[in-house]
Order: sequence, then C-alpha cells, then structure tokens
Amino acid sequence: MPVREVVFAANDRCDQENLIGQMKNGVHALSNPLDNLHGNWAYMVMASLAWTFKAWFGLLLPAPAGRHHTKYAAQKNDVVKMEFKRFMDGLIRLPCQIVRTGRRLIYRLLSWNHWLTVLVRFSDAMRLPLRC
Repeated sequence: MPVREVVFAANDRCDQENLIGQMKNGVHALSNPLDNLHGNWAYMVMASLAWTFKAWFGLLLPAPAGRHHTKYAAQKNDVVKMEFKRFMDGLIRLPCQIVRTGRRLIYRLLSWNHWLTVLVRFSDAMRLPLRC
C-alpha cells in the first residue's frame, strides 16, 4: 500500500476506536448494570439511542448559505464529532424554568454557554417541517 493509503486506513481505524471508546465510556452502552440479558439489552439500546440522538442533532443543524455559512458548518461539524459527555453538559443538562401561562409554555434558560445559539437554531429548524 502507498504511504497515503496507510495513513487514511489508520485514521479510519482510529475513528472506529474512538467511537467504541465513546460507546464504552461516554454513553456507558457496553456496561452491564443489571443481572439479566433483557435488562442489559434494553440499557444498551437506550444508550445507543442517546448516541444516535446526538448524531442526528448535529446532522440536522441547518447551515444555510449566506454570511454565517462557514461558522454554522463548523458548529455542525463540532456537534457531530463532539464527545457524548460534552454534548450532555453543553446542550442537554441546562437549568431551565418552565412556566405555563395561558395557552403557552415558556422555557426560560437560567444559564448561558456558547452552545445555546446552536440549541436555539436547532429548535427553530425543528419547528418547520423537514424537507429533503
């Protein structure tokens, strides 16, 4: 094999090893917390669904053409390659106050981090119907 192909094959293998490491340590999908096969199977399925949600979250982020296209495309790529623990801390585990007024639900985010702009863009995109 030429040197270039060897490097690309090694990088592909490293990506797979990182994915397995994330499933093992980040999501804990490969741990067996229960004493029966059905419970462990359900735990692994739920953990892999959480990982899949992270991947779809990143893939469905809009990166429209325009002034901020490079910034949005970089954020999209960062979310797809993000470790699961970082995804949970930055985008899921946010302190939020839910207020029910009249016929509306208002979600008040009680803290700020630089991933909130990504979360708001994702929620705006999910409000619209998905188009291929």
